[in-house]
Amino acid sequence: MAKKQSKFLRGRRINPKPITGATKLADLVDGAFLAYNAARLREACWLFTQKMLEPDVTVGLTLTGALTPAGLGMSALIPLIRAGFIDWIISTGANFYHDTHFGIGLAMHEGNAQTSDLVLRDEEVVRIYDIFFDYSVLLDTDAFFRRVIEAPEFQRPMSTAEFHYLAGRYVWERERKLGLKSRSLLAAAHEYEVPLYTSSPGDSSIGMNVAAKALQGNKLAFDPSLDVNETAAIVLAAKRGLINGVNTGSGSDRVAKRRAKKSGRSAIFILGGGSPKNFALQTEPQIQEVLGIDERGHDYFLQVTDARPDTGGLSGATPGEAVSWGKVDPERLPDAVVCYLDSTVALPIITAYALARHKPRPPRRLYARREEFMNLLLTEYRKSSRR
Repeated sequence: MAKKQSKFLRGRRINPKPITGATKLADLVDGAFLAYNAARLREACWLFTQKMLEPDVTVGLTLTGALTPAGLGMSALIPLIRAGFIDWIISTGANFYHDTHFGIGLAMHEGNAQTSDLVLRDEEVVRIYDIFFDYSVLLDTDAFFRRVIEAPEFQRPMSTAEFHYLAGRYVWERERKLGLKSRSLLAAAHEYEVPLYTSSPGDSSIGMNVAAKALQGNKLAFDPSLDVNETAAIVLAAKRGLINGVNTGSGSDRVAKRRAKKSGRSAIFILGGGSPKNFALQTEPQIQEVLGIDERGHDYFLQVTDARPDTGGLSGATPGEAVSWGKVDPERLPDAVVCYLDSTVALPIITAYALARHKPRPPRRLYARREEFMNLLLTEYRKSSRR
């Protein structure tokens, strides 16, 4: 009698085809990324492409680390936005600041990380590991933002999404004037109305220049409460089915009520960690714990990180721990992937895989619908027990 095969041996047999010069990246991921973190990266590609990009899923992205200086805004993030694969973003302010260099025609260069920083200082060259640029790049970008925030539309408190949308128009216009194309994430987000939030707006050169202008009487101020509530409202609208891949605008009450009966899903794609990671994940505790609105947590969780949970570097952000906080729906825990890898390696591969395996989605243009989503949040909050 033949021995019954263990259920633990139902996985694919490891028997990859030889890699050749004609092997395509998506086929390489599917066929050769079979174990260890290569397998986790394959699972990340599958989760993102096969589930997170379904029509009823709203995808939020978080960014930490110096990703835009390395050109990942141009190579990966802008293509993802244009394909409709990223709906809203939370990032460090530094990523948006350094992204602006490219949009206003300034240069960043490949360098050698072993070069003496004392020599670079004498040469007025600034280093981000192995990225080099002239010190004047900082001064010129500072000057650009100071001129921008002198405009009348900036003379009031606002969310960081509104600030980045308004500033993105100026970067977009500078790109066009210089004959540049698809250089700036800020400009692309403006064009496609993708909301861009910064969880700690004072912690970047943009915030430093806003603070400097405040000394001169400028009225621009970032309202963190708006950011907290707007991001929570986006997630609630996603879960209530108000987004679902079609930008209907505010519409009639009858249309809004009909769409509200449909369900939707929320996905969080985390690159790195830090404050943006928590700011995105806290949207569900804000909805459930603080506002008392009936909700379950995000449906899909994809994280690329080089942090370790045992040191506290992933506090509240491993899938299981996130469930305990109400950040992730416990019934959706199998749809969670953590890939322990450098984001500069994972993001281009995930991007190329998704673009090869999934057709573009219609742009959601969520920025224009923030008021609609906030009205939904306020309506449900007024019905809750937390008031």
